[in-house]
Amino acid sequence: MPVAVTEDTGLQLLERRFPKDWEAALEGEREKTSFQRLDAFLGPESRRARIVPEPGEIYRALELTPLSKARVVILGQEPYPGPGQSNGLAYSVHKGASLPSSLQNLFKELEADVGVKPPAHGDLTAWAKRGVLLLNAVLTVREGQAGSHQGRGWEHFTDAVLRAVNAKSEPSVFVFWGRAAQRKVPVIDSTRHFVLVGPHPSPAAGGGFRGSKPFSRINAFFAANDLPPVDWSLPK
Repeated sequence: MPVAVTEDTGLQLLERRFPKDWEAALEGEREKTSFQRLDAFLGPESRRARIVPEPGEIYRALELTPLSKARVVILGQEPYPGPGQSNGLAYSVHKGASLPSSLQNLFKELEADVGVKPPAHGDLTAWAKRGVLLLNAVLTVREGQAGSHQGRGWEHFTDAVLRAVNAKSEPSVFVFWGRAAQRKVPVIDSTRHFVLVGPHPSPAAGGGFRGSKPFSRINAFFAANDLPPVDWSLPK
C-alpha cells in the first residue's frame, strides 16, 4: 500500500527538523533548490508506490549517530529495496529480514578480519550507536525498484552530511566501498582524515572485498592517532 502523505508521515521533508546537533550543521539545506525538488518529488511518489524505509526511519542514521559522536562514516548507495528490509542504515536490515548477499559478505570479512562472529540478524544499530555513521548516498527508494530515487536530490544533501563530519577537528574515517560511493571521495580532506577506498561487498561487484581487512585498518588508524578503537561486535 502507498504511504499517505500527511504531516506525521515524515515524507514532507521541508516540515521535519533534522536530528538534534545535525540541525545547525545542515542549516540552509532545506532552502536549496535540490532539496525542495526532492521534497516535491517524494509527495506524489508516495501516492504512486511504497517508499522505503518507513518515513520515521529516513533520517535514522543521523538520529542514532549524532555529529558530535560520528567518528567513522560507512557510505552505502541506497536502502535495500526489498519488502521489510531497510531500517534506515547503510548495509543494515531489520531483525528477521533475510540478509542480502552484500551483508553476508561483509559479515564473513568481519569475522575473518577481527574475529567477530556474525549474529543471526542483519541489524547494525549497535555500530551506529558507537559512532559509526551508516549513511546511504540516497536515503529513500521505491520498494522493489533499485535506483528509483537516484538523481532526485538526496546526493546533494548527503554531500552536506559528509562535509559536516569532514569539518570536525578530530581525525575521522570515511569508508567508500564501490565506484558509486567513491564518487564522493573529493568531498573529504584526506590530509586530515583516513579515506578507505575498496571494492563493494556485493559478490556481484566482481570480488576483492574479502581479504581487504577494512575493520582492522580502521582501528589501526585510530591507534596511530591515540584514539580508542571501534567495537565491531554485534549483539546476538
